[in-house]
Amino acid sequence: MKIATYNVNGIGGRLPILLKWLALAEPDIVVLQELKAPQEAFPREAVEAAGYQAIWHGQSRWNGVALLSRVGEIHETRRGLPGDPKDEQSRYIEAAVGGVLIAGLYLPNGNPRPGPKFEYKLDWMARLDAHLQTLVDLKAPVVVLGDFNVIPTDEDVYKPERWLTDALFAPEARAAYQRLLDQGWTDAIRHLHPKETIYTFWHYWRGSFERNAGIRIDHLLLNKPAKKLLKAAEVDLRPRGWEKTSDHTPVWIELAEPGKRKRAKEG
Repeated sequence: MKIATYNVNGIGGRLPILLKWLALAEPDIVVLQELKAPQEAFPREAVEAAGYQAIWHGQSRWNGVALLSRVGEIHETRRGLPGDPKDEQSRYIEAAVGGVLIAGLYLPNGNPRPGPKFEYKLDWMARLDAHLQTLVDLKAPVVVLGDFNVIPTDEDVYKPERWLTDALFAPEARAAYQRLLDQGWTDAIRHLHPKETIYTFWHYWRGSFERNAGIRIDHLLLNKPAKKLLKAAEVDLRPRGWEKTSDHTPVWIELAEPGKRKRAKEG
């Protein structure tokens, strides 16, 4: 089962990019971020024509998340992160698909720092921490993935000194991300590629992608049952090189189908 995350940076203008990548990469499950479209503007017909069911949580002009599946029915379990009934930003969607619980998120950017946007980021991360504590010990595989807007370590950024004042690299945000890992979640990319230079986002200017002057902010976290099924974890660089593309690129993992590992042992 191939599960991916992709910040499309506007699904309206970049729908052709998304459809091209879906046909090329053939992911089974995808979570999308930054739809930048109200609920009624999601391109459901085009996504279904590409072979995917979809649920989505839209918001006019900003944010927005979606979950796509071509391997079975989507059983939605949550829309919106709990903990603040006044928070109306569309940043979290959760569903069970094919025996795996998928939690897709778009974590707040937090800039400028300090300020109310950074405080909102830290509050959102605290709420995420509380919610993921209810998921990490589930017996079923759980994958939490999306644009976390957090650069976890110096190894995840080109020239760390240039990001010292940025909310994505703030000590408080990095510490909050580490607290998630301390719950028992595994960062899939770093688990399989602990020493490699790996980025998932590059600014549009100054030839950042061509120079590989990027950052790693799109992550896939696995609970213990999901970690046992992990076969591969990679960044797909191809879409970032296309014209009129997102500044992010897809990141994906491959899991053995739930139950197969156990049956193989029994056999």
